[in-house]
Formats: sequence, structure tokens, C-alpha cells
Amino acid sequence: MLRCLVLAVLAAMSPGLFAQGTKSDYARSQGLRKRFANGVFRDAVRPTWFADGTFSYRIALPNGASEHVLVDPVKGTRMVVPRSELRGKQRVEVPSRAAPGRRPVRREWGSPDGKWSAVIRRGNVVLVDRESKAETRLSDDGSPGDSYGRVLWSPDSRRLVAIQTKSGGDRRVTLVETAPRDRLQPRTVTYPYRKPGDPIPHARPRLFDVGKKRRIPVAEQLFANPWSIGHEHWSSDGRRFYFTYNQRGHTVMRVLSVDADTGVVTPIVDEQCKTFFDYANKTFVRYLDATGELLWMSERDGWNHLYLIDLRTGTVKNRITRGPFVVRRVDEVDVKARELRLQVHGLFPGQDPYHIHHVRVRFDGTELTHLTDGDGTHGPLRFSPDRAFYLVTFSRVDLPPVTELRRAADGKLVLTLERADIGELVRAGWRAPERFHAKGRDGTTEIYGLIHQPTNFDPARKYPVIEYIYAGPHGHHVPKAFRPLHNLPMAMAELGFLVVQIDGMGTNWRSKAFHDVCWKNLGDSGFPDRIRWIRSAAASHPQMDLSRGVGIFGGSAGGQSSTRALLAHGDFYKVAVSDCGCHDNRMDKIWWNELWMGWPIGPHYAEQSNVTQAKRLTGKLLLVVGELDRNVDPASTMQVVNALIQADKDFDLLVIPGAGHGACESRYGRRRRADYFVRHLLGVEPRAE
Repeated sequence: MLRCLVLAVLAAMSPGLFAQGTKSDYARSQGLRKRFANGVFRDAVRPTWFADGTFSYRIALPNGASEHVLVDPVKGTRMVVPRSELRGKQRVEVPSRAAPGRRPVRREWGSPDGKWSAVIRRGNVVLVDRESKAETRLSDDGSPGDSYGRVLWSPDSRRLVAIQTKSGGDRRVTLVETAPRDRLQPRTVTYPYRKPGDPIPHARPRLFDVGKKRRIPVAEQLFANPWSIGHEHWSSDGRRFYFTYNQRGHTVMRVLSVDADTGVVTPIVDEQCKTFFDYANKTFVRYLDATGELLWMSERDGWNHLYLIDLRTGTVKNRITRGPFVVRRVDEVDVKARELRLQVHGLFPGQDPYHIHHVRVRFDGTELTHLTDGDGTHGPLRFSPDRAFYLVTFSRVDLPPVTELRRAADGKLVLTLERADIGELVRAGWRAPERFHAKGRDGTTEIYGLIHQPTNFDPARKYPVIEYIYAGPHGHHVPKAFRPLHNLPMAMAELGFLVVQIDGMGTNWRSKAFHDVCWKNLGDSGFPDRIRWIRSAAASHPQMDLSRGVGIFGGSAGGQSSTRALLAHGDFYKVAVSDCGCHDNRMDKIWWNELWMGWPIGPHYAEQSNVTQAKRLTGKLLLVVGELDRNVDPASTMQVVNALIQADKDFDLLVIPGAGHGACESRYGRRRRADYFVRHLLGVEPRAE
């Protein structure tokens, strides 16, 4: 009797005795994709427009059924009609406004007046008279290691600019494929791969006078140390040549103007930042020749906004956007109407600040028109052929897609066309992730995330918590749009966990101060915010069991962060699985790491390294790496392995032969990751009957 009582008490106390992590849990976890496939209807509206201004679309329904819908935007009517009623209606195509593709690789550049060609021969610029075929070499300083490339003609054909580029370093990474499929013996693979601090290509614009067939000297002081130069542009009168200069280290961004007659360089925009310019995500440059203006994107006031600049003087004519929100993207520039169409984050104070909304605004900053207002994140606007109306779909992780028809003139709602039907999905046992937000490290800033529950979630039970982390500063990473399947977190939760995803400070698309937390500080990974968020969630969710510590997993930058969790916060995180981590930012690709960690390479690189911090390991760590990873040098993981061995630390290692980046997402890797958490957080042997 006493023995039965003891077992009953243990069963009430121990999550492991609730049969979590069993063979049936694994089968259910692995079957989620099939289980939740084809369970959403009325979510996709693909309009066919007609000459009379109406449009139709077909909607798929359960059991293979469908219906056809005819919409009259002017009348504001929506009717289900037989397909026969649509026959004979004259279709109208929506004009494409696709962005231009990549510039073709060229070896010859013709002048606008058709009289000349410029070609590159043996690294130098050669001018060719198209009529006489006579050739004149304009440059003589080109060499194999410092050759001329692209040529940009002035509109009046009097001048040309050629870009001369000195080669950078030639670092190469060598990988060993230990078990090739086509032979017995291993093979090596070598490829170019620049790392932080390496010499980089050095580009300079060179100005030439075509009539005098000579070079016009251009002083380089204002662009002496480029990470890149770009956005090259001749003024319509041919009197000035413009380009952007991004200084290595990304603390200086300039728009420079070169006088075509004298070569004198004048800064039009000269921005200097104490941290970094996010040139990879927040650069927008548009020259307005007819009015001598420049559209420029900047975080100079602490939020990513747009400015109208006078190209002649460099003064700000006016701000175009302002306020505690950020411009995500410029979708359209209407020069004739002097209007911009933008995607923005944080527009509505009561909504999740990561929701994408659409607005239209005039160049002078007036008439900011909300083109969307639904409480969700919005997809692209799809316009009618006459651009009088548009369709837009919005959703949240807990709100199935809603498709609206709106009026382009003022953004007003005409009709709600469809609300997605997820009845089949819910009947299959689907559970929406729970949105949750809490104060971050400063006690003021809201931090947003999700809680994923297993489909057999029991609110009366306790569940260990695992964080699925990706803290790369290039974006925000917690899903915002509706998905039937959030594969990795949902599959892990199904084994008997609550899985959370969080965007901590240091990630993108909030204020500049929020983003700056990452600077020279990637090891931070937003952990002070994440830990506070998880504790806040646990305070209001008694099912969240933090008593045995929190698990954490991620890949690439998430691999770096998940290992860092045990090294820097081993009192909170107890079990980690780290896949293909960029554990030392000196070992990883140059552009990503110099953008956030800065240049030149300083002692902060070593301080932030998981290699130098390996001696601090506590808890259970599984490192996973693919031997053929071309994204992150596998040596980054192996150097952590070496440091852990030198520090006499216990850990686990899985090297997957033949695998590349994301090796843990193989079937075997996913199983081993799941086993690790079941064994060390649930405290049971995986896949028991």
C-alpha cells in the first residue's frame, strides 16, 4: 500500500512519469506536417481582372469543392456565381512593375551619342572611335591586381567614369569530405572565404575627359577606405557624378558629388555614427534629376526614416517620415505625383510593432495615408489594372489570413473578400502559438515572443521550457504571419515541452537604440531580455516548469547563441543543442561579422568568442556540425571543441559526414537533438514504449 502511495506521489511530481518523450510522442511529432497539411481554405485570393472593372477568383473548399466569386469594386459587391457566368468576359492583365534584374556582365560600353565605345583591355580603359575604329588608351595604371571594370558615361558623352578596383586578400577555406559517395578515399574541397580583418577589394571611381582623352584627377580623401562604393549616377546635364561611400567599419556613410570639369569632390550627405550603419537592410538612395533632389534613408533621429535632400547644397529640404516607427522598405516612387509607397513597422501603438503595414506619403512629408490598418502583418498590395483598387492579405500567428479589397485613393476598406477557414486544421488538433510580451532588461521596452504548446497540452500539467533561438541582428525572427505549421518549435513541443521564441534587444526593426545593443556585443544575444521574458511568462503560465532549468537550441547564429547561453547564463539555461554555430566572429564570413562587430578587429572579438569562454561551461551541451559547411567554417565549432577539451569539460559532439550548413536539420540530426532534450530535461529515455 505504501509503495503504491509513493508511486502516486512521484507521478504527480515528475513530468517524466507522464509518459512524455515516448515512442508515440515521437511518432506524433514526426507526423505533424502530414497531419496539418491541406487544412486551410479561403486563404488564397488570386484575382482575374476584366475589362469592365470587375474581377473574379476561385476559392478551394474542403472535400475538393470550390466556388467562383465575382467582385465589382465600384459597387462594392461580392457574389458567388456559376463558372459559366464568367465565360466570355474580357480579361485585362495587370501591368508589371517588377524591379530591374541584375546588371549584365559587359565588356564594352557605348556612349549615349553613339560615337564612342569604352572597353577594358589588360586592365585598362580603352576608348574606341566607332566610325574610324581608332583606339586610345585612357589609362595606363591598370594591372592584374588593380584593374578597371565598369564604365559609366555622362549623358552628354563628354565624360566617363571607370571603376578601378584593387584586389583584396585571397583567404581560402579547405574542407575534408571524409566519406564521398562516389569513391573510397576522402577528398578536399577548397573555396574563397574572406573573414573579418582580411584585406578587401578597394574600389575608386576614375574620371576621364573624352574630348581631351585624359584623366581628370579626383582626390580620394573623402572615400579613402571603402567597404564599398555604389549608387553611381550622372546628373542629367552631365556636370556632376554622384556615388555613395560606405567606409569600412560602417560608421561613415556619404553621398559624394564629383565635379565633371574639375574632379572636386563635395559631400552631399555625410553621416557618422558611433555604432554602425545597417547598410545591408536600411539603405535607400534615389536621385531626382528633374528637381535636383535626393531621397535618402537614415536612422539619424533614432528611427529609420526617409529624408528629402537638396542635391546642390546637401541640406535637408524636409523630413518625409517621422515618429516612433520605422520604414522597412520603399515599394514605389511616383516622381510625377511626388509620392512614396512604403512598408513600415510599429505604425499602430496598440499592435505588435513588428507588423508590416503599408502607407503612402508625399515627398514633402504631408498626407501620410494608411493603406492598411488590420491587426496583423500585411502582405504586398496587389493593384487593379487601373490602380484604383488593391487587394491585401493580413494575418497573425493566431489569426488566419484575411483578404481585403481597398480603395487606392484613400486606403478605405471596400470589402472583406475572404476570412480563411481553419476548421479542418482545428479538428486535426492544431493549436495556435500564444503571443506574449513582457518588459525587457530596462523595465520599459516591450519584448515580443511566442509560446508553442503540444497538441495534447494539459493545462493541469507541468512542462519543461525550451527556447528556439535565432538572434541575428539582420532581422527579427519570431514569426508574425499565420502558418499551419511552425515545424521546429511545434515538433519539439510535441515531445512534452513548451517551446518559446523571442526577439530580444539587438535584433532589427525597432529603434536604433534597440538595435545598437548588438554592436561589438553579439554574445549578448538579447539574453537579459529573454530570461526576463521567460520568467514573466512562467509567472502567468503555471504550466511552465523552470525548476530544472531551461533548454535552448538554434543553428548558425542561433548555434553561437545557444552555446553562449550555457557559458554566460548557466544558472538559467541548463541544456543546449548548437548546430553549425559561428562561435567565434573572427572565423565567420566577413560582411556579417564586421557589420555588427566592427573594424578593425579588437579585443572585443576575443571576449565575445565561445572559444575563449569555453572554460565557463556548465550544463549539458551537444555541438553539431556538418563537415562540408560552406556558410560557417566548420573549424569554428571544432575550435570550441578543442577549448572544451583543454578546459576538461564534458560535452557531446556530432559531426555529420557530407552535411553542409544546417546539418542538424537532417532526419538523424533532428532525432539526436530531440533525444538530447528528452533525456536531459524530461529525464527519461527517449522513445520508450
